[in-house]
Amino acid sequence: MPAGTDELCIRPRGVLRGAVLTLVFAGVLATAAATGSLPRQEPAVKAAGASGGDGGPAAGGATVDRAALARAAAAAMADGKSGKKAAEEFVSRSGDRWGAVYDKKEYAEFEQALDGAYTGVGLSAGRSGASGVRVTRVRAGGPADRAGLRVDDRLVSVDGRPVDGLSVSEVVSLLRGDGVPGSAVVLRVERGRAAWTQTLRRARLATDPVTVRRLDDGAVLIRVAAFTKGAGTRVRDAVRAAPAGAGVLLDLRGNSGGLVTEAAVAASAFLDGGLVATYDVEGEQRAVYAEGGGDTGRPLVALIDGGTMSAAELLTGALQDRGRAVTVGSRTFGKGSVQMPSTLPDGSVAELTVGHYRTPAGHAVDGRGITPDLAAEEGAEVRARTVLSGLGGGS
Repeated sequence: MPAGTDELCIRPRGVLRGAVLTLVFAGVLATAAATGSLPRQEPAVKAAGASGGDGGPAAGGATVDRAALARAAAAAMADGKSGKKAAEEFVSRSGDRWGAVYDKKEYAEFEQALDGAYTGVGLSAGRSGASGVRVTRVRAGGPADRAGLRVDDRLVSVDGRPVDGLSVSEVVSLLRGDGVPGSAVVLRVERGRAAWTQTLRRARLATDPVTVRRLDDGAVLIRVAAFTKGAGTRVRDAVRAAPAGAGVLLDLRGNSGGLVTEAAVAASAFLDGGLVATYDVEGEQRAVYAEGGGDTGRPLVALIDGGTMSAAELLTGALQDRGRAVTVGSRTFGKGSVQMPSTLPDGSVAELTVGHYRTPAGHAVDGRGITPDLAAEEGAEVRARTVLSGLGGGS
């Protein structure tokens, strides 16, 4: 069972601000990842994908009649039933495997997360035995850290509700509560034979999706966990600040996606303009381009795996197709279906598949993923560093 976190909720998400495509990880609520936001003034789109399929429309599932969906939700509300539940049932029957429905609170959380911030107590939770829940990570400087909570502490209850038997996502939902900074949450915690009650105040915390460090051989490792706002600029700045001739190891493993504009800016660090990806929205062809002036000569290796998704796959495909990077690791997740949100009568939002995106060479990603140039499961980073050294990127 994957660990969950009160920091970021992940669900299929995405956005088009004008020509801004958003691609984010799709999964269960409560696993840490980047999420998206949706503008109100114009249609938005998002991309997601699934294993299997041939990359065509079937790979992302059938398209949904949005007008019929709205009528179904309205009819349910007229009968005193839940419009959101009716919409969920409608989408489930449609065959759109990445279609999803969100309430207002979830939507607000997604918008906040794309800004590179979230409201929570700064801890992640995971399964411990058959029914227990334990702390798997504590964010430095967050409310949980300041209160002295530690990894492997056992959560007994949240706001008086026992957590044994609850799913991780349910526990995380309790931890997040109303999502209002300053609101209180009461935890019952056990550590060994000790047990106590701890009151925490939720806080607005910033994420750090990009980390940069110098390797022993002189190469620069840039790890991008998600393409939230500002991540692309961070990558570009790190490349510009790298010593002349130093290679770059771009680690996209576990990158759950984010804003395509940010992925395009990251691509611009290594490309001198040109195509990053193409995509279609209900049959209309569109494209994403890199800015000019990138470093096209610096040795570059990209690390990828099955957790590399959405916008991270879009970046990987651009670097690979255009011969800019050697890719090392394992096949990426395979998310490439474009979705558009529709606001329902009760204010909830349904995201429905409307198209798919492709790499510069025209390769479909949805249901296929991207195959690395050099396959490496165990010791992938060591292999990548060896390749980078062979390209002249290390001492």
